[in-house]
Amino acid sequence: MVFSGKKSFVPLVFMAVLVLLALLFTKPPKNFGSFSLNYADVAWMLTSTALVLIMTPGLAFFYGGMVKKKNVISTMLQSFICMAVVAVLWVVFGFSLVFGESIGGVIGDPRTFFMFNNVLEHAPWEAAPTIPFALFAIYQLKFAIIAPALITGAVAERIKFTSYILFICLFFVFVYSPLAHATWHPNGILMKMGVLDFAGGTVVHMSAGLTALAAALYLRKGKEMHMHSPARITYVLLGTGLLWFGWIGFNAGSAFSASGLAATALITTSTASGAAALMYIFLDAAKGIKPSAMGVCIGAVVGLVAITPAAGYVTFGHSLVIGALAALVSRLVIAWRTKSRIDDTLDVFPSHGVGGMVGMLLTGIFATQAINPGIHGNGLFFGEWGLFQAHVLGLIGSTVFILVMAFLILKLTDLITSLRVTDAEEEAGLDVTQHGEKL
Repeated sequence: MVFSGKKSFVPLVFMAVLVLLALLFTKPPKNFGSFSLNYADVAWMLTSTALVLIMTPGLAFFYGGMVKKKNVISTMLQSFICMAVVAVLWVVFGFSLVFGESIGGVIGDPRTFFMFNNVLEHAPWEAAPTIPFALFAIYQLKFAIIAPALITGAVAERIKFTSYILFICLFFVFVYSPLAHATWHPNGILMKMGVLDFAGGTVVHMSAGLTALAAALYLRKGKEMHMHSPARITYVLLGTGLLWFGWIGFNAGSAFSASGLAATALITTSTASGAAALMYIFLDAAKGIKPSAMGVCIGAVVGLVAITPAAGYVTFGHSLVIGALAALVSRLVIAWRTKSRIDDTLDVFPSHGVGGMVGMLLTGIFATQAINPGIHGNGLFFGEWGLFQAHVLGLIGSTVFILVMAFLILKLTDLITSLRVTDAEEEAGLDVTQHGEKL
């Protein structure tokens, strides 16, 4: 059976329009400003930006090793293409949607930094006062890149590549950007409620994990749902290593300085991921299951996810608790999911969605001003209710928003261009049918 692509000039026209916009609206900076910067902080944030970027190729290997051999290239490319698509959207209007002038605490004005105008000469962001505003902007881009890439694990082996590109554009505009603005902008509604998210537990992992659940439900189960045969477990190990390494920039970089807070976040990240990896395989051992490479890798990632919102707010001991509890809850949800009819191919929701939700709640329990004096109040563990209540309300509101918007953009994408490949294409494999390539 031969699968051939259809001619389409729409993407080329889109690129031509983009180039025209760049020519018409890009303005040279009036000056670079004379702001007081700390060059140790600048060096650390340049490094952290590179570390966060390497997480997306790491995710590609992590997911690519888990799928069938006939879908490895397609699955990996779905992560890589995010680095191109989101980078373009970010410069044109995406950064403005997240960090532009707030509109009702829900979204930023897309005109604020349209085409990255006024970024070079802008004063440093108030949460990162010692680094250039442009560096802050490009660091935040790397978070926006990996969020839609995470979703791919839930729809791997059955989503049409061209439709996927449209879907991630809609996800970025209607899910990621509003949630990031609400959480990280000083005037965002979640920020004003007191919700803490040090490095993206809500913004990245809950948004991706819950959208992944919606996508798995919408696309329904694949033809080979219970025929799971990982192509390369060594790829999974490599991908986990790159993710673990890059997560240093993800969490410790979110201190925005080469400081004690960055060191704290690095340590809590390391301890939580280690505790989660051990808890995962120890739970398997209690069931008589041999310790596996897949188990260690999934457990470590769950720990990394769960500590992300809390990394700069909790003690080292509490980071162990967060990692262990997150692995326990995630493992239970994975066990439930495998018995259900939900075809979340690579368990994105149990790992990232559940891990992010557990991390968000535990941040409200264990956060303390002793670690980060900049927060208002302590967590429930220290006898104060306010922070925990804000996190419970934030969790409920964010979950409802993400799921509703996810189903809407899935339906919209499907109306414009069919999301799912045909049965024949799924059987032949997406590497050949979508890309004309194979291992």
